[in-house]
Amino acid sequence: MDTPWNAYMQVGIVQFMMYPEAMAGNDDALQSIEHLAADPLFEVLEITRINNPAVREQVRQVADMAHIDLGFGAQPPVLMNKLNSAALDEDARRAAVADIKLSIDQAYEHGCKLMAMIDGLGSWPGEEGRVRALEQVTRSLNELCEYAEQQARDYQLAISLETFDRSIEKKSLLGPTRDAVDVARRVRERHANFGLTIDLSHIPLLGESIRDSLTQAQDVLLHTHIGNCQMRDPALASYGDKHPRFGAPHTENDTEALAEFLTVLFEIGYFQKPVPTRRPVVTFEVRPLPGERQDILIANCRRVLEDAWARVPASK
Repeated sequence: MDTPWNAYMQVGIVQFMMYPEAMAGNDDALQSIEHLAADPLFEVLEITRINNPAVREQVRQVADMAHIDLGFGAQPPVLMNKLNSAALDEDARRAAVADIKLSIDQAYEHGCKLMAMIDGLGSWPGEEGRVRALEQVTRSLNELCEYAEQQARDYQLAISLETFDRSIEKKSLLGPTRDAVDVARRVRERHANFGLTIDLSHIPLLGESIRDSLTQAQDVLLHTHIGNCQMRDPALASYGDKHPRFGAPHTENDTEALAEFLTVLFEIGYFQKPVPTRRPVVTFEVRPLPGERQDILIANCRRVLEDAWARVPASK
């Protein structure tokens, strides 16, 4: 592909994954946001909740100074607090919804146009509870979309459900792309501000192919993540949904997988469809393994993207 990627997409990075200490929401999140904002590769930083209102104001100033957009991730509080918006127990479901509403509030405070979320940690209840859980998560998502609509300012926040593995680590109801698409279509009957996030890192964990996953989700796809996973050796620190660097030993995704992912995104029209962000977002999600440095991992991201982009057919 000869045309620059920023003609089609905004490249982003999940700040709280590259700097996992930021998931706690403490003041030190500002330093890593400043570091990433200084890198011209990234047009979007996906952040999560920050406890201090003064620091949140500084984050907005940094984003404005850097001429970047902020996206929001509601996943860390849900995962750390073991919440579940698909819970069969109604009190537990309501607790998850209440927590995600706090993330919606901060997303609006930061001017984010898109917020990604997970249904819950361990939300897969087994086949016997599957139908009821799908009803519960659909109810939760409708409530969250309605809340986002009620809080709308000069724009309306879009909510995107990220699919996760069902059997290896997150053990999430959504889960297989097929089920996630079914839920997304049901929610979209009432709320246009909803869709899915498909993560290249999670496709192998779900036992799916890149083409099948993206093709199934094409009409409800709002947002994408790109990264890697390791599912071959449970003894390694990278096992599961740890988002190791591209090309790490024993892992599933490298340049070839990213090139295929981008190629299929073109084929399904992702880069041409209307989205809530300035352009469709493709966000790196990479987490350092012990002993790894963030600056070197960011260089890895840049090199892999440049190589993969060169392999995307020019006719796209």
